[in-house]
Amino acid sequence: MLETRDLTIRFGGHVAVDRVSCAFAPGTLTAIVGPNGAGKTTYFNLISGQLPATEGRVLLNGEDITRLPAPLRTHRGLGRAFQLTQLFPNLTVQENVRLAVQARESGRRGLGLDLLSVWLDRKGWIDEARRILDSVRLDDKRDAHASSLPHGDQRKLEVALLMALDPKVYMFDEPTAGMSVDEVPVVLDLIRTLQRRRDRLILLVEHKMDVVRELADRIVVLHNGQLVADGEPAAVIASPVVQQAYLGVVPEDEDGLAPAPAERREPTESQRHAGRDAGAA
Repeated sequence: MLETRDLTIRFGGHVAVDRVSCAFAPGTLTAIVGPNGAGKTTYFNLISGQLPATEGRVLLNGEDITRLPAPLRTHRGLGRAFQLTQLFPNLTVQENVRLAVQARESGRRGLGLDLLSVWLDRKGWIDEARRILDSVRLDDKRDAHASSLPHGDQRKLEVALLMALDPKVYMFDEPTAGMSVDEVPVVLDLIRTLQRRRDRLILLVEHKMDVVRELADRIVVLHNGQLVADGEPAAVIASPVVQQAYLGVVPEDEDGLAPAPAERREPTESQRHAGRDAGAA
């Protein structure tokens, strides 16, 4: 169980996240949506530890992790994929994933810098890295440097890193951003696979409402840093205030029809003369 209680952050006089209280249970995928500047990524940053909260708390399985730095939250089971890729650019694709597998196993077993253990376990880590890379369709590029990959493949590699950490909580911040139409299904299929396990909690920030409709068990809507809607996707999406303010849908009038666009009128002769005179001036 992940929970935020009155979570708040202020930057000077600006309140970017304003007393957001929400609880998330394993086995669910919650989509966090809202217009640009609503506070979605900032909320993610507060949960994962990239930003310190001004007020409020973050709890994971009942433990208060509000003051823990990001690396310790990762060890507690929070996994985060960013809007911008976070990779080791000068290492190969396989080495990126192998290091994530090694970090996970070393943390679980307390291996630290035991070089003998590292050497003995290296083959197993490489084999698991290869398996994960195959699942994201990057095994044929395992020897390429991460910096040489096109943007879509870098996003897939970041998802592979997150899978290698095997967290209790998966946090995806616009995982399909910058991907081509052909690349998007690969990442969505991976998220579906995680979702079907029903033993992991998945949070998803996403602007593409077709993706949200397809994947989400629940939708949370933020606006001006505040939680303004929370519930089942059909109910939240159908809400008039959400459709108008956050999804850009024009509300219907009382007869069930959208307002007609204003009639376009041609300028009069005097208006055309006025326009030419203004241009000459």
